[in-house]
Order: sequence, then structure tokens, then C-alpha cells
Amino acid sequence: MSGVEVITFGCRLNTYESEVMRAEAEKAGLNNAILVNTCAVTAEAVRQARQAIRRARRDNPHARIIVTGCAAQTEKETFAEMADVDAVLGNEEKLKSASYRSLPDFGVSAEEKLRVNDIMSVRATAPQMIRHIDGHVRAFIQVQNGCDHRCTFCIIPYGRGNSRSVPMGAVVDQSRRLVEGGYREIVLTGVDATSYGGDLPGTPTLGLLAKTLLKQVPDILRLRLSSIDSIEADPHLLDLIADEPRFMPHLHLSLQHGDDLILKRMKRRHSSADARAFCAAVRALRPELSFGADMIAGFPTETEAMFENAMRLAEDCGIAHLHVFPYSPRPGTPAARMPQLDRALVKERAARLRGKGAELYAAHLDSMIGGDETILVEMNGLAHTENFTLVDAAGLEPRSLITVEITGHNGKHLAMQRKQMAAA
Repeated sequence: MSGVEVITFGCRLNTYESEVMRAEAEKAGLNNAILVNTCAVTAEAVRQARQAIRRARRDNPHARIIVTGCAAQTEKETFAEMADVDAVLGNEEKLKSASYRSLPDFGVSAEEKLRVNDIMSVRATAPQMIRHIDGHVRAFIQVQNGCDHRCTFCIIPYGRGNSRSVPMGAVVDQSRRLVEGGYREIVLTGVDATSYGGDLPGTPTLGLLAKTLLKQVPDILRLRLSSIDSIEADPHLLDLIADEPRFMPHLHLSLQHGDDLILKRMKRRHSSADARAFCAAVRALRPELSFGADMIAGFPTETEAMFENAMRLAEDCGIAHLHVFPYSPRPGTPAARMPQLDRALVKERAARLRGKGAELYAAHLDSMIGGDETILVEMNGLAHTENFTLVDAAGLEPRSLITVEITGHNGKHLAMQRKQMAAA
């Protein structure tokens, strides 16, 4: 192979950072290299990264393989000990061209492979400018990194560091550059996006950032947020939901559970009542809005009654896009030291919660039949409605933004017939 290939796991923030990594590595003159940007959310994510590294080595025996991302930050020795890995970079180092310029060509020891600093020492997130997101018609923009909270199940703060925000002007500049490059939808991403601005002068909020962005870059046609913590939603954000048609009617919530005792043991800052109240309030402001949510099944000490509370919350909140994670103990986290459930029971509950999610998604699809929707066509023959529901758009031109009538669904995707162009 020649050039730089990037293999990305995990969140939208990683997707954005992979484009920064590619640009910085190419600027440094790196060639014949594979960058693996890992995720540490679950043990399965780490396993998949290791598997991908071994596969990359088999397919490219002479390439340099450089591993980075959250799993490399939290489990650096795990990857340094792999014979298939040439170097391990931390989450801070991966964004700097100097890191790639200093890589030796061959013959490094396990200790020399490591270029991973103390992520907790990082106090700022430098703006990173990119012109495109490879393979995506929606552009992701990093507005925040790290997390100040310490949920008992979560290893991510130890991979990302404490919360730090990108200055508002830099976000505006990056958005303008991407829109000028043809992107019609912008997605604001972060590890804990709703904590945005707490470390900036004047402490702006995520909602104020979004308002400013839509005002300063009027050519943004669609604006979304990645996962948010509903307890941190600010009044500016609620204003956008109620009054701004360019702010897309979909929110992905970091719920994690629906039982109040489990939420306390997770060190979450919301109760099940808070979640229900937020969903009801937002839906009253914008009835067509859909919710996604992350939920964990099989958390330590979870009883059957507690699990049923989680199922009930998903139903009460009408979560159309439910992302279910079987609890995965991450070494070094408090939850890993709690009394664990049998793994078979964890998997069984995760399957039941996914079943509930499938029921809720089917009901959501049913509710959309007969309506008109504006869709943005992706590269893979699918499209997203404004409320983030997938539509079969086979044959339509990628990046097209068009109005269609929803005629049915197959349980996974909506079916449609084309009506007219919605935008030039």
C-alpha cells in the first residue's frame, strides 16, 4: 500500500479526529501507514480493535501500523506488546504532525513504541480545521473534549481527560469551511457536549453556540447534536428546539438506565423522573422530534425489578432509536469492583432490552407513514429524515436534499416516493 489509511472505531468525535490524524500524518510525510483510532467504551470495542490490527498486518505486511485513540490511551501496554503494532500514540499526540514525523522506520522496542502522555494534564483543546469527512455526507465538528464527571461504569475520562471546549469562533470558522465544501448538515460532537463552554470566557452554553452558528453561517441547512446529557440542557437549546427549523428534531440522550437506585450507583446526575419530564417537555415544544438513547443492561446489582424499570422508561419516553450496551466491566472503574451479574444474564437482559427497542422503532416507523419528509441522501443508498429515521433511497444521488412521501417500511427503513427538490 501507499499513503495513509485510517481505521476508525467508536464515536463521531473519533470520526472527526480521524480526518485530522490523516491530514497531520500526510503533512508529516508519513507513507505506507495504517492508523487505527480505537474506542475504549467496552471490552468488545477493544477486542475488535485488536482483531482489526491483526487483520491489517496480514493484509499489509510491510506497512507501519500506528495505534491511537481511547483504548490506546487507557491500555497502552496492551497494544505496545502486540508484535503487529509499530507505535502507540495517545489521544493528544495523535492530532500533531510532529508525532508522525518523529516515528522511526523500524526496530523499536515495546518501550520506544509508546508516545502517550498524561491526558489529565491537557488543559485546552486546540481547534482543528478539516475540509471534508471521508465517506460522509454529514460533517462532524468537534466542539468539546473530555469529561469532568466520573460515572462509575465509564473509562472514557481516563482516555479523554477533563472537559475542555473549542472556542466559539473556531467552531464557526470550521463550519463555514465545511459548508463551503458542499456539506448541508453539520453535527456538533463532543464527549460531554452539553458541558460546552464551562471553561471558556463568559461560560457560553451548547445552545448558545448552536444559535450563534446558525446566525453566523446562514448556509447551514441542517444542524444536529450528537449525544447530550439532558440534565445539562440549557434554555437556548430549548429555544432552538421550539423555534428553529434548521435545528433537526432529533436528540440522542445519555440515559443509561431507568431505575433510580441504579442511576445513583452509576453516579448519574438525573433521576428517571428527570428523564420523563425532559422528554415530555421537549415533545411538547416539537411533536415530530424523535429520541435516541444509550442504555446499559446488566449493571452490577441490577435486579429483575430494576431492569423492568429501565424497560419502562424506554417505553414511557418513546425512545425510537435505542442503543443497548450489555454492561462491560472496565478495569479501574468503581463499577468493576461491584458485585457482578452472571454474563449469561447480562446478555439475556441486553437482548430483551433490544427487543423493546425494536418494538419502539417499529411503532415509530408506523407513525411516519403517509407524511412528507425532507431527506438527506447518504453514500450507501440510504437517507436520513430530519428526525434521523433511515429511508431506503436507492438510486438517488448522494448529498441530495429532497422532499419525499413516506409510503411504508420494511421494519428497518422507511419506503418513499419522490416529490420535489427541497433545496438547490
